[in-house]
Amino acid sequence: MPFTTREIESPDPVTRVVTADTQLRHADEDIGEKMVLNMGPSHPATHGVLRLVLELDGEIITKATPDIGFLHRGDEKIAENMQYNQFVPYTDRLDYLAPLSNNVAYALAIEKLMGWDIPPRGKAIRTICCETSRISSHLLGLGAMALDLGAMTVFLYTFTEREKLYDL
Repeated sequence: MPFTTREIESPDPVTRVVTADTQLRHADEDIGEKMVLNMGPSHPATHGVLRLVLELDGEIITKATPDIGFLHRGDEKIAENMQYNQFVPYTDRLDYLAPLSNNVAYALAIEKLMGWDIPPRGKAIRTICCETSRISSHLLGLGAMALDLGAMTVFLYTFTEREKLYDL
């Protein structure tokens, strides 16, 4: 994607939206109640992973510019200075909703590089644990969506069921 000097001078999405709009608008064009709204990354609906620069015309969103990467921590660079077994705690933090799945993926990669063969019982236990983690992740996602919609009771029910999975 080509860059102009204006984008390099002001890489902030809000500035880009405002300057692009002034360049495209004609002098005789009638606009209504236009507002630029910065939603996130600490907005309750984005859960800390996304920022949206929204252009509103009254109550209608006319443009949404995403700004992503708020959970990027450079884990690959951290792993370069560790032995393979020291990085396992970091894989827990790659996805806070389903940490076990990342541990298993990392372990599978290491086992393949080392040429290790895992017995069928170990593979079955991993599959069960990953599926339990996936159910837990989906319960959290469903509960968070229900909370955003104002259904606090559904949120509490999904978290109760999620806690039961942790007790297995």
